[in-house]
Amino acid sequence: MADWLKIRGTLKSWTKLWCVLKPGVLLIYKTQKNGQWVGTVLLNACEIIERPSKKDGFCFKLFHPLEQSIWAVKGPKGEAVGSITQPLPSSYLIIRATSESDGRCWMDALELALKCSSLLKRTMIREGKEHDLSISSESTQVTLYGLLRANNLHSGDNFQLNDSEIERQHFKDQDMYSDKSDKENDPEHDESDNEVMGKSEESDTDTSERQDDSYIEPEPVEPLKETTYTEQSHEELGEAGEASQTETVSEENKSLIWTLLKQVRPGMDLSRVVLPTFILEPRSFLDKLSDYYYHADFLSDAALEENPYFRLKKVVKWYLSGFYKKPKGLKKPYNPILGETFRCLWIHPRTNSKTFYIAEQVSHHPPISAFYVSNRKDGFCLSGSILAKSKFYGNSLSAILEGEARLTFLNRGEDYVMTMPYAHCKGILYGTMTLELGGTVNITCQKTGYSAILEFKLKPFLGSSDCVNQISGKLKLGKEVLATLEGHWDSEVFINDKKTDNCEVFWNPTPDIKQWRLIRHTVKFEEQGDFESEKLWQRVTRAINAKDQTEATQEKYVLEEAQRQSARDRKTKSEEWACKLFDLDPLTGEWHYKFADTRPWDPLNDMIQFEKDGVIQTKVKHRTPMVSVPKMKHKPTRQQKKVTKGYSSPEPDIQDSSGSEAQSIKPSSRRKKGVELGDIQNSIESIKQTQEEIKRNITALRNHLVSSPPATDYFLQQKDYFIIFLLILLQVIINFVFK
Repeated sequence: MADWLKIRGTLKSWTKLWCVLKPGVLLIYKTQKNGQWVGTVLLNACEIIERPSKKDGFCFKLFHPLEQSIWAVKGPKGEAVGSITQPLPSSYLIIRATSESDGRCWMDALELALKCSSLLKRTMIREGKEHDLSISSESTQVTLYGLLRANNLHSGDNFQLNDSEIERQHFKDQDMYSDKSDKENDPEHDESDNEVMGKSEESDTDTSERQDDSYIEPEPVEPLKETTYTEQSHEELGEAGEASQTETVSEENKSLIWTLLKQVRPGMDLSRVVLPTFILEPRSFLDKLSDYYYHADFLSDAALEENPYFRLKKVVKWYLSGFYKKPKGLKKPYNPILGETFRCLWIHPRTNSKTFYIAEQVSHHPPISAFYVSNRKDGFCLSGSILAKSKFYGNSLSAILEGEARLTFLNRGEDYVMTMPYAHCKGILYGTMTLELGGTVNITCQKTGYSAILEFKLKPFLGSSDCVNQISGKLKLGKEVLATLEGHWDSEVFINDKKTDNCEVFWNPTPDIKQWRLIRHTVKFEEQGDFESEKLWQRVTRAINAKDQTEATQEKYVLEEAQRQSARDRKTKSEEWACKLFDLDPLTGEWHYKFADTRPWDPLNDMIQFEKDGVIQTKVKHRTPMVSVPKMKHKPTRQQKKVTKGYSSPEPDIQDSSGSEAQSIKPSSRRKKGVELGDIQNSIESIKQTQEEIKRNITALRNHLVSSPPATDYFLQQKDYFIIFLLILLQVIINFVFK
C-alpha cells in the first residue's frame, strides 16, 4: 500500500511525503520513485490512534507507548542518512490523509500490520524449537518471518527483538521494491510471500497443540476499582392529568398550614421557612433533578444526527420526556444539606454505554444545586446549577428554579443552553391544593442558530380539565419560525411544520415508551458516604413511608440543626466551605465539575467509562496527556451573581485511570487572578470616567469659543488652545496604553 501523505514535523509544519506500507515497516520517501529515502518506521512496537483535527482531511498518530524511537537505523539499501527534509519527531508521527475514507483505510492497514507483527513474534516463539531453519549466506530473499524464527533459534528461550537487526536483514533485498507495481512484476517475490503466508497460517492452526515453554501468557488485566451500582427497586410515575397533581388536606394538617402561614407574608421568600413533613416527597431535590435522564438515549440519537434542525427536535423531545414522572399528590422533595451528594447511572443496552449523573449541594444560603451528566461513548455531557427559591402569594406559592443547564455534543462542539419552568401550587387557604408548571423555557444553540421556546401554561380560573398541563412552543432558526408545538407536557404533544403544514405527534409517553425507558441504577447502600442523599435522609424517609409525621419532623430537625451548628463552627473558626466535586468559576459565576472530561470518544484508545468516589473516569489502552480547552465566557445569570467566591474548593491532585494529567489550578493563584481582574476592571472604570470628563471639558471649551466675542487678550486664546492640545494628547496616550 502506497500513497502521498502529509506528515507534521517538529516545527509544526506539514510536509507531503510518499509513504509505502510493507509488513512490519512504513517506508517514507521524498519522491514517488523511491529514490530519496527519508526514513523507516518499525511498526513492531508502535501503536496508532485517531487524532481529531479542525483542518481538512483525516489525521491519525503513530507513536511508541514508552516514548522511544520508532525509526530504523539504516535505510532499505543500507542508507545511513536520509534525504534532507524538515526534522521529524523521534517517538511519534502525526499523519494526515486527504480524505476521511483514505485515512480510515490507512489506519486499518496499519492496525493489520501491527497485529501481524505481534502474531509473527508469537508464532515464531512457539515453533522455534520444532523447526530447523538454515539461512544461506547467498540468499537474498530473507523475509521478516524467517528472520524472526532464525533469531529465535540463535537466542534460545530468551527471545529479544533487535530492531536494528530486523531492519538490516529485512531490508537487505526485500525493500528494493519501491511500490506495488514493482512487487507485482516479480513472480519470485509473490511465490515467497505466498509461501510465508502459508507457513504463518499453518502455525496459527497448531497453537492449541504446540505449547512451548518460551511462550509467556500476557499478564491478567487488573479489574476496575469502580463504584457498585444496583438496579432501582421501586419507582413512582404518577398518572397523566390533574388527578395526580391534587391533594385534599386533612384537618390536622390544615392546622399546621395555618401555623406556618402566620410566619410568612405575601411576596416573602420561603427558602428559610421550615415546611411540615406531610408535604414532603421522600427523596432529595438532587435525586429529583435526575428525572430528566430516563430517556438519555434520545440524546445518544441526537449526537449522531447530522441535520441540525432534526438534532434540535430530538433535544426538545428529550427535554419534554423529563416531566411526566411525578409523585402522586402535592409533594416537595427535601432541601439538600450543604455538601450532600447524589450519584446514579443509566445503562444503554443498544450502545452498551452508561450515562452518569453526579450532583452536589454547593451552597445553602442561597440554596444552589450543581450537577454533571456524562456519556462520552455516546458523545454528550450536560452540566448546570439550579438556585431554588419559593415565594408566597397568599392562596398560592411558587417554587422558582433559577439557573441554566448546558448540553454539549462532544463530537460537534455544540452547546444547547436551556432553562427550567417554575412549579406553582394554589389552593393553600381555600379550594383544592393543586400543583402545576408555568413559565417560558428557552433552548438555544448559538453555533447553529437554532432555538426552541416552550411555554408552560397555568390552568385558567374558569378553565376545564383539558386546560391543565398545557404547553405550546416554537422551533426557530434565527427569527424564522419553522414549526409550532401544542399539547400537554404529561401526555401528547403535536408538532405542526410551517412549510408543509403537516401536523403529527411529536411526543407521547405511552405505556410502551415508559416500559422501554432506561433503568436507573443507584449506588449500593453499603458503599454510600455519610453525606449521600439516600443514607443522609434514611430515617426521615423511613418515618414518612411509615406515615409517622412526628418522627419524620424530629429526624428532619436533627439534620437541619446539625447543619446550623456546622455553619456556626465554620464562622467561629473563620473557615469557608470547600465543595468536594464542583468548583465556582470566579469569572463567569458558573459551577464546573472538577473532573469533567469533554474529549470526544476515541474508539481506538478509550475502553470504558466508569465512576469511583464521585470521579467519572475513562479506562484507556495507553496514557495520553489531557488537553484542557478554555471555556467560553458566558454571561452569568442572576443566581450566579449572588454566589461569592467562598464556595470554591481546592483542585485535588487526582489523575484518572488513564494517567491523563489534569491541569490543576491552585486556589491561591485563582484568587490572585480574581483580585488582578478586579484591579483591572477598576482601572478601566477610572479611565472611562477620566475620558468622559475630558470630553465634557472639550465640549465646554468649544461652546465658550463659539459663543464668546473675539478676545482682546491674545495670550488667553493661546492658553485655551494649549490646554485643548494637552487634553487630546492625554486621551490618545490613554487609549494607546489600555487598548
